[in-house]
Amino acid sequence: MEKVTSADGTTIAYDRLGRGDRVILVGGALCDRHALRPLADVLARDFDVITYDRRGRGDSGDSTPYSVEREVEDIEALLNGGSAAIYGHSSGAGLAAIAASSGLPFTKVVLHEPPYGPDGADSSEDGNRVLELIREGQGQEAVGLFLTMTGMPQPEVLAVAGAPGMAEVAPTLAYDFAVMDYGQSGGGIPVGLLGKITQETLVVAGTASAPFMMEAAHRIVGILPSARSVELAGQQHAVPAELLAPVLADFLSRR
Repeated sequence: MEKVTSADGTTIAYDRLGRGDRVILVGGALCDRHALRPLADVLARDFDVITYDRRGRGDSGDSTPYSVEREVEDIEALLNGGSAAIYGHSSGAGLAAIAASSGLPFTKVVLHEPPYGPDGADSSEDGNRVLELIREGQGQEAVGLFLTMTGMPQPEVLAVAGAPGMAEVAPTLAYDFAVMDYGQSGGGIPVGLLGKITQETLVVAGTASAPFMMEAAHRIVGILPSARSVELAGQQHAVPAELLAPVLADFLSRR
């Protein structure tokens, strides 16, 4: 584990593996740097891979008040004056999109199922209840409700929400909500924000994921100036590293 200091003084913990062109991996809700470690291990055969704890998680610090811009500054600190490709999964893809739209020197961008909702969809009631549970100190209940919102089967919800450390990371769900609302309140597709991404972009979605994920992927490709999509047959939101890594490596290695 290594550490870097972000612009506001927050310490960000990361692991660095492999050698070659650099790529930063950005995890989604409730994930620390270990969640993407299997993917990092495979990519490290050909790339210099960074996987990190987003602020408030794992070995990284935190500061108040939170803002999405601070998370972008965390990624900038990881760049350390250089350039890199960036891959984001789920709400991490939403954060990667925001970072790419900010003008940071990314060589390529991969957005893996950013959970942008359909136009007109409204999940604010459940989302607000998650935030209320966090404020009330009911972290396990907040995680359980959030996972239920994602469509996870109830037996899995109970197992994940009750896992050690999960209640402690629950407050960062508010960060993910802020990321997905950034540029478009209500969690819809932020057309203006995405239009600022000029890098070559790959949008990844699994055919067995929730239909709105595939719909969002298709719409994103239509918005970004330089983007294409890949559909992973039979795959859901979480994809085994041995299946995902070759797709990413092919895209990232193209000149």
